[in-house]
Amino acid sequence: MDQQEKKIIAPVVIGIGLLVYFCGIILVALLLPIPWWIKLPGGVLFLIPAGMILFVMIERVKEIRSGEEDDLNNY
Repeated sequence: MDQQEKKIIAPVVIGIGLLVYFCGIILVALLLPIPWWIKLPGGVLFLIPAGMILFVMIERVKEIRSGEEDDLNNY
């Protein structure tokens, strides 16, 4: 396992953990006996951050693979 693959592990593990957490909250909310008009905004409320986490995780992996790991040195 090279250095680049090691740097990919942490963002992927944290991203997947957060996705499982948000999807679990959505699943629990869907299983609760509450009206659908309360479930729908609640589900969307947690679906938006889950999508953002997935997007950021994919972008971070692309950055690591391209070698653009730390752009703070440019400033």
